[in-house]
Amino acid sequence: MALITSVLATLVALEFFFIMYLETIATTSDLTSKVFGMAKEELARKSVSTLFKNQGVYNGLIAVLVLLAVYVFASKAAVIVLMCYIILVALYGGATSSPKIILTQGGLAILTLISCVF
Repeated sequence: MALITSVLATLVALEFFFIMYLETIATTSDLTSKVFGMAKEELARKSVSTLFKNQGVYNGLIAVLVLLAVYVFASKAAVIVLMCYIILVALYGGATSSPKIILTQGGLAILTLISCVF
């Protein structure tokens, strides 16, 4: 696997660990409020907090899978599948929530996928 692909995929994993941090640990922080465009009061609601924490675990597991694909299995095919998945989720988020999600959540994954193909 090319070095640039490994670096980009690692950055994707770090991004997803950061999202996990915001959703599971810093759920009601100013930064989480800003990143997700939600009032801190809304983030403090038990139902929202629970949903965020569950989503955070999911994002953390995606990060782990990306790192496993790159460093344990050294599988270009697995990296491609994971990047396609992340891009599809970003497209869905862009269509249903905010178009900026396509680039903020999917931008590094798009670059990683391009580096895998070329």
